[in-house]
Amino acid sequence: MSQENTSKQYVVDTRPLALVLLSRLNRPLRLLLGVGLFVLVYSMETPEGLSEEGRKAMAVFALCLTWWVLNVLPLMITSLMAIALIPLTGIMPAEQAYSLFGNSAVFFIMGAFILAACLMKSGLSTRLGLLFLRRFGHSPRSLLCAVFLMNAFMAFWMSEHAVAAMNFPIIMEIVMVLKLRQRRSSYAKALFLALAWGSTIGGVATLLGGGRAPLALGILEQYEGTNPFTFLDWTLRALPVVVVMLGVGWLVITRFFPIDQDSVADAETALAEKVAKLGPMSRDEKAIGAVMLGTVATWVLAGHNLGLANVAIGAIVLLFVFKLVKWRDVEEYVNWGIILMYGGAICLGAALNDSGAATWLAQRTLGLMADSPSSAVAALSASSWLLTEAISNSAVVALMMPMGLGMADTIGLVPATIAPLIAIPAGLAFAFPIGTPANAIAYSSGFLRLRDIILPGAIMGATGWVVFNLTVRFYWTWAGYIHL
Repeated sequence: MSQENTSKQYVVDTRPLALVLLSRLNRPLRLLLGVGLFVLVYSMETPEGLSEEGRKAMAVFALCLTWWVLNVLPLMITSLMAIALIPLTGIMPAEQAYSLFGNSAVFFIMGAFILAACLMKSGLSTRLGLLFLRRFGHSPRSLLCAVFLMNAFMAFWMSEHAVAAMNFPIIMEIVMVLKLRQRRSSYAKALFLALAWGSTIGGVATLLGGGRAPLALGILEQYEGTNPFTFLDWTLRALPVVVVMLGVGWLVITRFFPIDQDSVADAETALAEKVAKLGPMSRDEKAIGAVMLGTVATWVLAGHNLGLANVAIGAIVLLFVFKLVKWRDVEEYVNWGIILMYGGAICLGAALNDSGAATWLAQRTLGLMADSPSSAVAALSASSWLLTEAISNSAVVALMMPMGLGMADTIGLVPATIAPLIAIPAGLAFAFPIGTPANAIAYSSGFLRLRDIILPGAIMGATGWVVFNLTVRFYWTWAGYIHL
């Protein structure tokens, strides 16, 4: 018998038997809960005011919502299941259900992810981040501020999750060079929260910061038959919230985690060495940067006429025509599963809307809390913010958009207004690692305790909700975006 086998260690589970059995049954119970709700709703008598197709759509919705919230299966697998269940239960024909996956929002999201992958693969995004930190990070306070603003600005143009993941090694190297102690250094905690919250706040600003806004617009397009928002329209609605929350975030970070570091000279040296190691900017980096700038300019100036997804795909074709990227590089950097998740969510939203289930459900839930446009804004934004602290923000949009659209006409809101009312607050998750991958990445550093995130994050989330509602009440009404 080998030495390896003889030295094998066994761990005895000393927990009570009931607790052990319960932990083993946890996943089967969560699976059965979703299936049980599906069977219950599917087999019940159709309520007054709801069609038979609506009842079946409600059953599929209950199953998907349960599995999304309890994280029973990967989000994208649950979404694919929804596409299959919709024709199987007779809610709509298979041809119609599967054709919804071809919504332009899905291709815009895919295009944005591929463009971000090209930026990361070329090293251009890392170079820009390092140069920014080296230029402005000469003192502990200015370095912290540079980390916060750099992540926010980069999340304007790339997925906030990608920004946090890409810059995490840079922040980790800074805290290691400065020899900051895990869970004790207030400055290290501030740096990692600046990474997470900067990415989160910046990701709200444009349609490129994450999949929430394109997903909301995709569901809106299925409902209205058109998408009235341009790239600039969306940014103008979100930007005041972003600017105020950057100020609030800076105050909260520096108040909860006072700067206890005297010098960052060692970090400056490390950043300078990393920049020198990159060498001069390559031809590919310059070309990819030019294509990206041209793409953003086209989105802003002509995106509504040309189509956001068409512009994104055109830019990708250019990158391949000039051999600036290879397909295997794209495959490595793009999260294809998230794209599947968005396609399924748009399909489920269309099934709820077309069957009348969304209106019926909204009148019996949100309708009880909202009897005027002002109270509807408060209820929708509060629901989106509270849910996004616990579940994926994309799942929140998939859940809330059909319900919001279902109640829009009843309470006197233009349906198009529902998309930013739900998608922007759904991006303001600060309090828990499960709320957003940016928080989870920062927490994984080992420098933060859970209590370091929860209280300041809850203050950030509540303040974000207040700031958003004040923005809607005063700025949106002044600009004519909404009538309250």
